[in-house]
Amino acid sequence: MVKVTVCVGSTCHVKGTNQVVERLKAIISEKDLSEKVSIRGMFCVGNCQKGVSVQVDGVTYSVHPETVDEFFAETILPKVK
Repeated sequence: MVKVTVCVGSTCHVKGTNQVVERLKAIISEKDLSEKVSIRGMFCVGNCQKGVSVQVDGVTYSVHPETVDEFFAETILPKVK
């Protein structure tokens, strides 16, 4: 199981947490990966200045609503296969 954790702190929220989460959920559903990828929320990880903080298996990335598809394809999908 690939564990994806998205920051729900105030700075990330303002920068698009909801859009990032909704798109991640949509991609997971479209690709029928709900048994292989989990999404959780967390509070601040100290990466506020760089956009929405997303951790995948403990590594922190900065994701913006417009880069979710690319992020999923490059970072999450290879861990699933």
